Amino acid sequence: MLLEVEGLCVNYGRIEAIRDITFSVEQGSVVTLIGANGAGKTTTLKTLSGLRKVRAGSVRFQDRDITHMASHERVPLGISQSPEGRRIFPGMTVVENLDMGAYARADRAKTRTADIERVFTLFPRLLERRDQAAGTMSGGEQQMLAIGRALMSHPTLLLLDEPSMGLAPKLIQQIFTIIKEIREQGTTILLVEQNAAQALKIADRAYILETGEVVRTGTGGELAADDSVRAAYLGGDV
Repeated sequence: MLLEVEGLCVNYGRIEAIRDITFSVEQGSVVTLIGANGAGKTTTLKTLSGLRKVRAGSVRFQDRDITHMASHERVPLGISQSPEGRRIFPGMTVVENLDMGAYARADRAKTRTADIERVFTLFPRLLERRDQAAGTMSGGEQQMLAIGRALMSHPTLLLLDEPSMGLAPKLIQQIFTIIKEIREQGTTILLVEQNAAQALKIADRAYILETGEVVRTGTGGELAADDSVRAAYLGGDV
């Protein structure tokens, strides 16, 4: 198993944001966490990235305990995140943003050209904008850049936090098509997504979080076909 989370508990002060959650991510899969706002999805990804401290439980990556490892030490291991809200560097160009994504790799100079070409192949729009300041681009283009920047670190596990947030329906379809392509290229993906219908369509496995706890799990197809899940998260349709 690539990632194993066991009994994870995380607090914000005295508030329990995550309460004894357990889940796993198999190599080569797409796993999604779905749930309402405040369910603990983003906190889970921040904890896996090392940005939130663990109160209890464990996180193992490639059979290595990383529970209390610093965030900057996790990127070279193969964990990279495209954060909620994109968090690109607005004053830098597209290419400069991509270069920042490879900062932790010792071999970045040798592979830079091929890595950037890979991103431009996945996101041709970024090639057109390569010398443009990232802050002047559309929301969809900035989302493409955030994912591309995360890919520059050669992640084994890519954490995607709300990649479709604020995007038009046509762009949402495009983003999810690219997510599937990234998985087909060999990158394992843990996806947090409010658009549950799209997430379940591509997920090998899904976990539903409510108020910091895992309340349901199954394959994407199983949960998409469940009447209670459809009513709560899919508007009765998928």
